[in-house]
Amino acid sequence: MNKRDLTRTVLFAALSGIIGVSAYAQEKEYPQQERMKPGMSEYWTPQPPVVTPGACQGDGLISPPSDAIVLFDGKDLSAWESAREEGGPARWTVKDGIFTVDKKTGDIQTRQKFESYQLHLEWRIPENISGTSQARGNSGVYMQGKYEIQILDCYNSETYVNGQTGSVYKQTPPLVNAMRKPGEWNVYDIIYVAPVFKEDGGYRYPPTVTVIQNGILLQNHTAISGTTEYIGFPQVQPHGAGPIILQSHGDPSEPISFRNIWIREL
Repeated sequence: MNKRDLTRTVLFAALSGIIGVSAYAQEKEYPQQERMKPGMSEYWTPQPPVVTPGACQGDGLISPPSDAIVLFDGKDLSAWESAREEGGPARWTVKDGIFTVDKKTGDIQTRQKFESYQLHLEWRIPENISGTSQARGNSGVYMQGKYEIQILDCYNSETYVNGQTGSVYKQTPPLVNAMRKPGEWNVYDIIYVAPVFKEDGGYRYPPTVTVIQNGILLQNHTAISGTTEYIGFPQVQPHGAGPIILQSHGDPSEPISFRNIWIREL
């Protein structure tokens, strides 16, 4: 057999083997993937706890849900204390189901300390408000006693944007201005997630906040850079659970009022 015939023989044998293997692969049957059924992607436990929503009581006020901690029910400030004199009574004025800032007595804070939560509070700028910019119904709500969400009258009144209503004060402006006019109630619903710290004192996860005012999103899972500072920039200070503080600002405008405050721990 010459060299050319040998090559042809080898090629024929190789091709025959390939064809034979291919034919065998085509003939062999493998199990088919099982048909999916709806129940394969469903699970039933654990069932979420049942929470009864609050009922509408008129004037836009909705009572707290069944699992909420009530911080003000229209009767007294027993859930609050003086921030200036920790443990002392909160001396703001309670009347007709609302309470009003008393600027002479300073900030108030919750007696209970919290970490992550859903907070609901309603606040009203007085109808006869005077002043401009930051001197116009200024207050604020502090998460864990350190991070402020601004409360201010920004209805047809401008100020620096990272200090207007719904801002993470001196850090992040709100997405929009959702103010109601003075004399009408504004509603804050705040979702706050407490920070987690590293061993060196820095943030492993910074605090974050979502703020909804009057049903409108102002802060969308916003990362908070650090403590609220009036002068200077935010500081990272390791801490644990802390109180909610309501600010008694020193501006000369008429004091604002609050009602219907409750919290759900997360």
